[in-house]
Amino acid sequence: MNPVTRRVHVRVPATSANLGSGFDTVGLALDYHDELTFTLSDDPADTDAHVIIEGEGARTLPRDETHLVVSTFRRACRTFGLGRLGFTLEAHNRIPQARGMGSSAEAIVAGIAAAAAFAQEGELNRSAIFDLAATIEGHPDNVAPAVFGGLTVSWDFSTAEGVGSVPIPGGEPLHGGFHTVNYPVDPAITAAVFVPDYELSTEKARQALPATLPYRDAVYNVSRVGLLPAAMNPGALAAATTAADTASSKTADGDVAASASAALPALAATANTLLYTATQDKLHQPYRAALMEPSWKLIERFRSHGYAAAVSGAGPCVLVLHYGDARGAIDAIAADDLASGHWQVLHLPIDIAGVTVERG
Repeated sequence: MNPVTRRVHVRVPATSANLGSGFDTVGLALDYHDELTFTLSDDPADTDAHVIIEGEGARTLPRDETHLVVSTFRRACRTFGLGRLGFTLEAHNRIPQARGMGSSAEAIVAGIAAAAAFAQEGELNRSAIFDLAATIEGHPDNVAPAVFGGLTVSWDFSTAEGVGSVPIPGGEPLHGGFHTVNYPVDPAITAAVFVPDYELSTEKARQALPATLPYRDAVYNVSRVGLLPAAMNPGALAAATTAADTASSKTADGDVAASASAALPALAATANTLLYTATQDKLHQPYRAALMEPSWKLIERFRSHGYAAAVSGAGPCVLVLHYGDARGAIDAIAADDLASGHWQVLHLPIDIAGVTVERG
């Protein structure tokens, strides 16, 4: 198969996984992006990758076939029926490395999306990109929001040996492997990401986790993670509540409008309470706290002030979610940390587009 274009530009958002309670399942796309351009070589004999890196990782990332974007691109090209291509990769990196903002997921999604864009015209097959990305990454929590944007909840469905899928009456068969659901996010939800000047590998963070957990702690997290979709989109919950009340009370048309307009602000006022509760966790953060003491202290300080703070991914970045603009108050709580020179803060909207490509 021949490429359908000679050049592809890819834009992939940073992501934050877990969000406290949603360990290894929940992810959120942030409006902060790496941008990469793949340009095919004009020389048929040149099948090498030529890598140019600017920004994050410029001094540390490899510039050969071992670069994660390159190796993933090669694998995806084989999957999509393309031969070995020679190309120049220009990577403009903004996402910090080894900080818990999904840099590896970004690299994997970028490589696959680029290969898909070279292989066929039209819209990206996001489901195919997600399937391959989750398989390569080994877990779906970061790659899902990087592909789809917004809030995602993902899972790995296991089937019996020799059984590829389970028939669902009235629906599509449920195949084994990774799946995800994409939830809408209220545009009033904002994220503050505090980025420290130290790194923490995901592998080391996972080694700190216990082999077993108390049953009550599992129940604790289940009760919290179930709140996340509502906490991230309180307007939809308000509308559903108003509709239910209207149906049960047979309210007059004028009263319906008044009831709806009153319910939305009332629920918006409780959105931050929902966010605070939904980000509570007993499954992973307490066991990792000793590996990132400055981050944990910052999280505890924010939570003592009522803010929904959590470790971003495996850390050490700190994520603070809030309904409405509270950047002044958030920065004031972390004023000493920011003044120390060991932290920077990124105030970001939520990305709802996921990975995007431009051909030509």
